[in-house]
Amino acid sequence: MAKVACVEPSRKNWVPLLWLVYLLWLPVDPILSHAPLWQWIAAGVSTVVFLGLYLTSLYRLDQGHPARIAILLAIYAIGTWVMTFNVGASSFFVFGAGMIGYSFPSRRAWTILLVYCVSIPLLSALVFHDVIWSWTMALVFSSIVGITNIRYAEEARTSAKLRVAYDQVEGLAKVAERERIARDLHDVLGHTLSLIVLKSELASKLADRDPARAASEIRDVESIARGALHELREAVTGYRSAGVAAEIDHARTVLQSAGVTFAAQTQAVRLPATHEGVLALAIREAVTNVVRHAQAHAVELRLVQDGGTCRFEIADDGRGSSVLTEGNGLAGMRERIEALGGTMLRDAHNGTRLTLTLPTKARAL
Repeated sequence: MAKVACVEPSRKNWVPLLWLVYLLWLPVDPILSHAPLWQWIAAGVSTVVFLGLYLTSLYRLDQGHPARIAILLAIYAIGTWVMTFNVGASSFFVFGAGMIGYSFPSRRAWTILLVYCVSIPLLSALVFHDVIWSWTMALVFSSIVGITNIRYAEEARTSAKLRVAYDQVEGLAKVAERERIARDLHDVLGHTLSLIVLKSELASKLADRDPARAASEIRDVESIARGALHELREAVTGYRSAGVAAEIDHARTVLQSAGVTFAAQTQAVRLPATHEGVLALAIREAVTNVVRHAQAHAVELRLVQDGGTCRFEIADDGRGSSVLTEGNGLAGMRERIEALGGTMLRDAHNGTRLTLTLPTKARAL
């Protein structure tokens, strides 16, 4: 079984660097209190050390690496020291809490966050006796950021596992499809081509001794070749006609393997080969989007034919999206559907519902 790598969004984008804007709280207190030079220098050196630890944890160390605990303790110590003369150092505690979710497995992360947050008011009772609001701010924001990042990290890991499961099922499906095509081609063409070779060799040998029989063998070769061509066309047509049904079966396998409940209500629909191929691709793209992005627990699929129109719907109970722009996959799907005279509607407010309609007959050119 493939090993699922820990997904840490901080390694895939630069968003965590934007969070560093909260370090701007550090100079606020020195400015307002007209702090002496040594406090400015101490805060600056501490910030540089913090940045080194923060970036190392995000971009250099794997999840669960022993150094992550050391880095977390070091950031906590920096915050503790700087906060004795600069209340803006509460941001150090928040950064430390935010790193917990991506630094440790979920169960361990919750335990560490609890200990981390409980220690802040205890530390305040020992060190910051009369500055209540300073440790309150550190505690509140550390709790919020820590809980949010742990939940986000859990979702990211779940999505990673679903993507791996999808890729594995997709790979197995491709292997099975290649094997099926190889068997069918062997059954359709293997014996026939062998027979054509034998009869051609016989006709070649008889060409001088018995031209009439050689001509008869050549006519047999022609007849056998035409029959093989007909069988090959039927086999290819069979692949095409099973497109939508096979894709729905594939969707069921992929979603169930990913731990998503799947329910389907389908009718037999008759579509031109081109239309069926486009609909099959649309089903695959829709299922791929569910597995990769939706974080859904259940999916419902419906395929019906109403007069001269085929209607396909797929709905999930995932997180939906407020983004109106469509990715390359959805945009390509819409272009293919509309090129055949169909329509595509997408509703992503409560989960995601994708509705496709296609005419059951090709448009006249």
